[in-house]
Amino acid sequence: MKKILKSLVLSSAAIGLFGSVPAIAADFTCSTAKLIVPWKPGGGTAVIFNIFEKIINESGAKPRIQVVTVPGQGGNKGAKEAAKAKPDGCTMFAIHQSAITSYLNGRIPFHYDNFDTVALLTATPDIVGASKDVPWNSLADLKKASAAAPGTIPAGATFGSTSQFMWLIMEDLTGMKFKYVPFDGTRERMTALLSGSIKLGTLNVASGRKYLEGGELKAFAIAADARSKHLPNLPTLKELGVDLVYALKRGIVVPKGTPKDKIEHWSQVFKKAAEDESLKKQMDAKGTDVQWVGPEGYRKWADKTFAEHKKVAVKIGMFKPK
Repeated sequence: MKKILKSLVLSSAAIGLFGSVPAIAADFTCSTAKLIVPWKPGGGTAVIFNIFEKIINESGAKPRIQVVTVPGQGGNKGAKEAAKAKPDGCTMFAIHQSAITSYLNGRIPFHYDNFDTVALLTATPDIVGASKDVPWNSLADLKKASAAAPGTIPAGATFGSTSQFMWLIMEDLTGMKFKYVPFDGTRERMTALLSGSIKLGTLNVASGRKYLEGGELKAFAIAADARSKHLPNLPTLKELGVDLVYALKRGIVVPKGTPKDKIEHWSQVFKKAAEDESLKKQMDAKGTDVQWVGPEGYRKWADKTFAEHKKVAVKIGMFKPK
């Protein structure tokens, strides 16, 4: 009995000195978890999660993670593979708002509702960009031009994607109307914008900064909460009276039904990585903000964002609720 009491006293002292005893870690059946990125290697999302992969693995986290790119069908091939994976914490999925837009335009039968949210990680805000040859030099000028000839100003976008929804939501908020010109991807849209084939197109800091600073493109506003330190003279849409923040927000989800302890494990692993100064520096160079949000906050954001996109999709006849 004395030995037991002594042991309890020592244990209590240890807790007093070193804090509470850490919780038992989630039990994984894999030594390496797969993180599905549904776009090509070298693309923006793959590059961002390759950085997370390196930081996490170097931290000694267990299981390790491995980015696996599953391109095709505009991100939907990878989404389908992730959705049907076993909910054991050994498969994760890199996601952003394209999951919502693909659902609303009928390309895939699910969106965030088919996954459990783990962590929202980064935000890359859109910039209202324009060809250098347009006669407008401000958002106010663009509004006047649109009011004078609604539906005639060519704006490049991948139809039904985030690159179109930013404009659609801005139309809904401002009354402006644009003429949409379809492009398969960002590179093609950027080429058309630089050549003057289209008048408007979304940019981001990473893709547009050198062209804006060199005078090869124009920008009227950034759809962010605050001005970018890389483009400090570019006002936010909010400053100009348009209550719109539109950033490509990348995060991690897992198949529906994944145990909560495994979700919490990965949430904290990614939180630690998001706090790493080396990762922050690399993201900053890409014009991407690191904004970690945990499972519950991420779910609230996903639900709110879905409702905002659905409202616009219904209004233009893209989505017809059953």
